[in-house]
Amino acid sequence: MPYHQTTLTLPAYARGIHIITPMIEDALRKLMPNSPKAGLVHLFLQHTSASLTINENADPDVRLDTEDWLNKIAPANQPEYRHTLEGADDLPAHFKSIMLGVSLTVPLINGVLGLGTWQGIYLCEHRDNLDKYGGQRQLVITVST
Repeated sequence: MPYHQTTLTLPAYARGIHIITPMIEDALRKLMPNSPKAGLVHLFLQHTSASLTINENADPDVRLDTEDWLNKIAPANQPEYRHTLEGADDLPAHFKSIMLGVSLTVPLINGVLGLGTWQGIYLCEHRDNLDKYGGQRQLVITVST
């Protein structure tokens, strides 16, 4: 099975949930100018304090509400946390990454990502102190045809 692979360096984002679908589509066009009609696109984020997910891309309130919900599920500044070497938001960032995951597989349909009408791919940045601990994120894109 032939495959194509590239690593996309995502810009540093503030804590929150960010649509990265256009950047992935652009990386796919550059990786495969003559895009195959069908295949699988696998996305793997090489980090433990950020995550990937697919959700609604039309209403920005979905992203804000999701961030609020994640912060309730995995709050920072909890005295029982032992892993605090990189700050009070580090362990909650790992918890959120565990919940959402760091990889996605999306079908390639007629040469484009086979997302639904209202779907977008999100980078979920879970760290507050990006200058010291977060920053640019590496996304490995592998296409199997």
